Amino acid sequence: MTQGFSTVLVTGASGFIAEHCILQLLQQGYAVRGVVRTPSSADNVKQTLAKHVDSEGKLGFAHADLLHDEGWDEAVAGCKYILHVASPYPPGPPKHEDDLIIPARDGTLRVLRAAASAGVKRVVLTSSLAAVVPGHDDKKTLDEDDWSDPEKDIGAYQKSKTLAERAAWDFVAKLDPGHVLELAVINPGLVLGPVLSKKGAGTSGELIRKLMRREYPGSADLYFHIVDVRDVASAHLAAMTTPEAAGQRFCCMSEILGAQQIALLLDKHFAARGYRIPTRMLPNIIVRLVALFDQTTRLVVNDIGLRRDVSTERIRRVLNWQPRSAEEATLAQAESMIEYGIV
Repeated sequence: MTQGFSTVLVTGASGFIAEHCILQLLQQGYAVRGVVRTPSSADNVKQTLAKHVDSEGKLGFAHADLLHDEGWDEAVAGCKYILHVASPYPPGPPKHEDDLIIPARDGTLRVLRAAASAGVKRVVLTSSLAAVVPGHDDKKTLDEDDWSDPEKDIGAYQKSKTLAERAAWDFVAKLDPGHVLELAVINPGLVLGPVLSKKGAGTSGELIRKLMRREYPGSADLYFHIVDVRDVASAHLAAMTTPEAAGQRFCCMSEILGAQQIALLLDKHFAARGYRIPTRMLPNIIVRLVALFDQTTRLVVNDIGLRRDVSTERIRRVLNWQPRSAEEATLAQAESMIEYGIV
């Protein structure tokens, strides 16, 4: 692997967003070091990316875990930038919220401590709109000045993203004056777009997968801040090198679509190919019953009927970011899931 201070470290390298970040970094000529927990994960990432880009000599791996200190100093050594994408995203609510909060918060601090010690120039942290949107009672348009309130019952995942991002900003604020480490944060909504392998898109792909496989009886009164994974990756790369991005967080979404709009869109494009998409709107009481048995529904059941507008003025202005439409992101994910036999 190419060495030198131009290397970019990408944590959680086997994840949906991280693989797209690595792909775009390699396409732009960067050397990349991916952080994985096991050698088999590294092999899988290499095999996936080999279908899309020539990574020979430019892609290497380090082994480290968000729950342990070992390996992080070695992982960050010689890196100019870090994309800290790794964070647990569960298929359903955990048995205890600390199962998500501790690895998200403590893992972020491990990465930042190692980065500060190694003289890394900038860390781009993958947070979430889950750290911006939940818990607001008023109807105003939300932006980067807004934070989810972890004191409210906003859900374990939402709380983990909020506390992890807060901890990151606090850490950087307490560094000695003149310290070189900079922080920028990307806050994506529901990440759709093309999967790169049969592994799929993890939890963020469950909505499309279950609609395509008719595992849901219909649609809930839910609204999603949709963004294409390719645009999330490009936002990370722009935040990595744009001088004005230092010290900023960026709400990252394209458009809001309701669950029924998504179902109707899939039905329009894939019904003729044999996919019977459930398009009817389910009563809220039925959705709450489904949530008792379906982990993915349980994650969003508290958001029934809530639509929160979010401003993307900052990311478009500072990063010159022009995202794909929510329709393109949705159809690209469904099409790629068909391609890889996921649905």
